[in-house]
Amino acid sequence: MKARVLYHLVRADFLERVRRYNFLVTLAFAVYLGYCAATGKIVVRLDEYRGVFNSAWVGCAMTLVASLFLSLIGFYIVKGSIERDQETRVGHILATTPMTKSFYTVAKMISNFAVLASMVGVIAVAAVAMQFLKAEDPHVHLWPLLSPFVLFALPSVAFTGAVAILFESIPGLRGGIGNVVYFFLWTALLAVPISSIDAAGRLNAGNYFSDFNGTVSIMGQMQEDLRAVAPDYSHGSSLTIGDTKTTKTFLWNGLHPTPTLYLSRITTLLVAVIIALIAAVFFHRFDPAQEWSLNKSRRAPPATATPATTNGFANAPPQAAAALASSAHLTPLPKSKSSPFVLSRTIAAELKLMLKGHRWWWYAVAAGLFIASIASPVDASRGGVAVVALLWPILVWSQMGTREARFNTASLLFSSQRSLVRQLPAVWIAGLIVAAATNGGLAIRLLIAHDRPALAAWLACTLFIPSLALALGIWSGTSKVFEAIYTVWWYIGPAHHLPGLDFLGTSPESAEPTRYLIMGAVLLAAAYAGRRSKLAYA
Repeated sequence: MKARVLYHLVRADFLERVRRYNFLVTLAFAVYLGYCAATGKIVVRLDEYRGVFNSAWVGCAMTLVASLFLSLIGFYIVKGSIERDQETRVGHILATTPMTKSFYTVAKMISNFAVLASMVGVIAVAAVAMQFLKAEDPHVHLWPLLSPFVLFALPSVAFTGAVAILFESIPGLRGGIGNVVYFFLWTALLAVPISSIDAAGRLNAGNYFSDFNGTVSIMGQMQEDLRAVAPDYSHGSSLTIGDTKTTKTFLWNGLHPTPTLYLSRITTLLVAVIIALIAAVFFHRFDPAQEWSLNKSRRAPPATATPATTNGFANAPPQAAAALASSAHLTPLPKSKSSPFVLSRTIAAELKLMLKGHRWWWYAVAAGLFIASIASPVDASRGGVAVVALLWPILVWSQMGTREARFNTASLLFSSQRSLVRQLPAVWIAGLIVAAATNGGLAIRLLIAHDRPALAAWLACTLFIPSLALALGIWSGTSKVFEAIYTVWWYIGPAHHLPGLDFLGTSPESAEPTRYLIMGAVLLAAAYAGRRSKLAYA
């Protein structure tokens, strides 16, 4: 009986998700990943070597793509299922049933797994097409081609779906903080199996059990087989994004599965179930009174106003109410044109909304980063403190363009006079003020040092970030998209000084202010177009 209830609960949740427009976008993303791998934009490299495109190599290479990208991006795709049940009132119906909290969280984990597994299936189909496209080995062997997806990709996305449920159940990780924290958790989980590899680059049993997405397990076996046939190989391996070409190939016959390898993948699935059960401890079962919190102090319920205090016409006789209504006069609002004074008040209001809800320590850390940027040497400030300062206000920027959808105020806002030319620039300027204020210490330091190229890069960065946040917020309607994209971009670009992605220009070699000025202008135009289209259908 419970299995039947579980099946229908997972099925209903899965069908509700796949009928959304966002699901088509995620499937299109999965197809694009397959296309990038097939066309050489994503390449598995072992120094200058790659495997011949037979079923074994194609299957494992595409599994690496699926596991790495879906274990990261899949979290942001499936996170929000509990919140959706609460917003649609479905959760209140489920709360009246005998369903236990653990049963619900496990069902949600399975539903998340089903959504991500469908994307794995799309990439697996792309793997078959990739082998025919490359035509280096036209003989398709289904087990070497598809078994890596079953062994590695599916347990990986099950683990990701379980972590998403856990983050949704913990109040502190439910919102934007959790979206940022997960990226660093994902990075740490990737680093753990790599750090346990011995000096000779060989795997041991611990690598298999700590490798939740199978990256080290697959590449480790590739490396061991390559060492046997290529003495000049120096243990390097990477999953490269971009148009890269390898100069040497070798024949790889596939994985060497062992009982330890199979057991490690089963362990990953069991850990996913355990995480879902742990989430049930924090799950509030759609009852605010059961909300888990470190602060157990009870708050007094808000006082409810009586009708006599909230409405001057309440409890009055009909004749008196009519007399009061006839004596009331409403002054019509003048149809004034936009002025700098009106714009400044709107900017101040938007800035107040952005900063509302932050505790005193948030401002203390922001002030500390500002002072440290001024006090540090130019190189240390530009490549260290300023980089951290760019991540600190991420939850402030992620609100831009999303509050209307989040608080259901779109109809009220869009029906106001000249909302497009008043409110939209005010939001962008408020985000610009936040960017300039939190990272303004670097600008002062660069002015003192008379470093004009670096100051131009800082200015481009300051204009680019609010434009990115506003465009993504308006077009997606959620803060998760900006929080996910910006965190990854920040980590790869400014934090690692990667040219082309370093929007801060942490070094003279990676600074490209012209590119980001143009991108900021394009994003601002996209935000305007998105808001205008929503106004047309409002």
